[in-house]
Amino acid sequence: MARTKTSGKATSHDVKPALSITDYTGWRGLLNPLWCYHGFRVAVVGLTSFGLIMVFSSSTVTMTSQGKSPFVQLLSQGAFCIIGAVLGFIAMLMPVLFWKRVGALIMIFAVILQGLTFTPLGTDVYGNRGWLNLGVTTIQPAEFMKFALCVWLPSSLASCKVMYRKEGVKAYRVPLIGYLLGLGLVVGGKDLGTAMILIFIGVVALLISGFPLKWMALGALVAAVGVAALVISSPNRMRRIFAAYGDCSSADAQSVCYQSIHANYAIASGGLLGVGIGNSREKWNYLPAAHNDFIYAVIGEETGFVGCMIVLLFFVILGWCMIAVALQVSDRYVSMVLMCITIWIVGQALVNIGVVVGVFPVLGVPMPFVSAGGSSMIMCLSAAGLATGMMRSQPQIRQARQSA
Repeated sequence: MARTKTSGKATSHDVKPALSITDYTGWRGLLNPLWCYHGFRVAVVGLTSFGLIMVFSSSTVTMTSQGKSPFVQLLSQGAFCIIGAVLGFIAMLMPVLFWKRVGALIMIFAVILQGLTFTPLGTDVYGNRGWLNLGVTTIQPAEFMKFALCVWLPSSLASCKVMYRKEGVKAYRVPLIGYLLGLGLVVGGKDLGTAMILIFIGVVALLISGFPLKWMALGALVAAVGVAALVISSPNRMRRIFAAYGDCSSADAQSVCYQSIHANYAIASGGLLGVGIGNSREKWNYLPAAHNDFIYAVIGEETGFVGCMIVLLFFVILGWCMIAVALQVSDRYVSMVLMCITIWIVGQALVNIGVVVGVFPVLGVPMPFVSAGGSSMIMCLSAAGLATGMMRSQPQIRQARQSA
């Protein structure tokens, strides 16, 4: 049958129909937005629940040795989970337009909070001045900074792209100044690990927004020089690098290499199936921060290779589901937010795992949803709620929810 000649305008026969839910068969099932939507939520719940178990298991000895109840850390982490779940539920209910409008206010609040760490309210933790002492508890404003950047940067960069043809790179001055101010405050507090995560978020946001590559290359060069200067100027950071990539002498084995060595002991003794939940030997005050930054080592010791791979699989599911939905939504802002949250959560998890297994030097970043810590848990669950709400703007997910 001959094809009808048209005047050049697209007809209904020229438009490729969108895939329906029933079309996601075979390998396409991995891209099914409904599977991704539910898989993402299951992964968040699974990681958070498993994290509570491991925080309790890895902290009992430490709490008891300090004269406290062994349930203290569990109850504290449980309370943070409840707070984070409530905030995440609220974030999930907020429409996309709400986040576009309040993004700048959230970023301003995050910068003010981070700036307060340089006042008498600020306190040092492990040499990093990135905490606020509120009397009843301490908070880490940098965790809120990650959330703020994921909400604000996408909308700010999108508005600048329209003005780029007229003003050139000057059109991006507002988002760049705001981003560099937030990053500078974190670096000023000597928290290089968190600064790396902020850099990841910024790079992804700039790439997706269409920021000129030549200026990004220049920024990457400046950032590399800055990081090198910060590392070289800090004897502590240099010792951490030598501990990760050099040979530890007998003296270093009791100092800068101590934590990394005992993390390796924990993972090595776990074998395939582990020694069993609660039976870790390294948590007996041998491994520092066993329930915080090095909880993955205790997971490896108590649940073995299988447990470590299950945790890693959960993070793969998180990242895959957010990226799959981000590529299917029509709203560019939603897509950018989901990608920024992906690089934050999954990127931080990979950095944490890399530190524990010795791929990276000790950086002091917690494992999202798993490590003990109120600020991290609350903001990660809030980000999960935000991502869930953003996913609901995907047409097939929205339709499925309306028909349910």
